[in-house]
Amino acid sequence: MSLVHSFPPVLPAVARVLIVGSMPGAASLRAARYYAHPRNGFWPIVGAICGFDPDADYEVRTAALCRSGIALWDVLQRCRRRGSLDSAIEADDRAVNDFASLFLAQPRLAAVLCNGGTAHDLFLRLVLPTLPRRPELLRLPSTSPAHAARTAAQKLAAWSTALAPLLA
Repeated sequence: MSLVHSFPPVLPAVARVLIVGSMPGAASLRAARYYAHPRNGFWPIVGAICGFDPDADYEVRTAALCRSGIALWDVLQRCRRRGSLDSAIEADDRAVNDFASLFLAQPRLAAVLCNGGTAHDLFLRLVLPTLPRRPELLRLPSTSPAHAARTAAQKLAAWSTALAPLLA
């Protein structure tokens, strides 16, 4: 099992929405970029909702998120895991990112969208009790290619239903 570390957050000056994953996968860790796996649906989905090209340079995509008031981070700061699957995360050797400080620094942050069940469960159990205020917490279908229970169109519809009203 390898010890892996997440990235710093993508953080606008004023965040209204926070999207969290569990821990970057192997392709993202190699590229040092969020959602770098070519079949991950995150950038096409969020690009469609926010109106930016999901194939643009990474810096352009993250700047578009920031302009939309969207922050991006992972629940875990580090964990021991073999491969990329959330099911391979070992529970006894993990650390959570400092969300309490993030929420104190971002007073307009009102909603957390969890990219998949593991991110939701970890945030609910390990993060939510530490926060200075309770945000709206939404569990969305994972954009990972490993989550094939829903089509890309179904994932886009679910993400649009949750995210679009928060950006209005």
